[in-house]
Amino acid sequence: MKNTNQSNIQAKMFDFALSELVRNQRDSFEPIWTVDSWVKLLIWLSLNCGLSGERESLESFANALGSALTIRMRKIFFERVVDNLSLHVMADPADSHVLVMPTENNVSLTNQTVEEVLDILLLKQRVSTDFREWESHDRLIAIPWNSSESGC
Repeated sequence: MKNTNQSNIQAKMFDFALSELVRNQRDSFEPIWTVDSWVKLLIWLSLNCGLSGERESLESFANALGSALTIRMRKIFFERVVDNLSLHVMADPADSHVLVMPTENNVSLTNQTVEEVLDILLLKQRVSTDFREWESHDRLIAIPWNSSESGC
């Protein structure tokens, strides 16, 4: 029981530390909201783990992370919560759309608040600003990337 508890605590501590590291560094790699910024983060992490910048070393690093951890890190890297607007934004360029949704039940999505969050997060230049292209779903707005921004 003691070893299980210790392993559980260590796993939670690792998850917390890694999540904070990604959150604190994600805006350091420009241009933000791009695949290039994601790759730069992975290279930076690899170098700080003592690996070289050579292709083979970087591939070993990526394999060592595994897909589950990489997916979790990528999700943290490309998501933001803007507390003052109560909005959650998922903007992974590998997806076809940027998704904007409220974090609270009493918040309604309007084009104006969505535009405001896009401005705050420096996404407005990377997505379609034509409201007719935005897809409104129940409590979610899907905004297509500009054609040059999407893809991974």
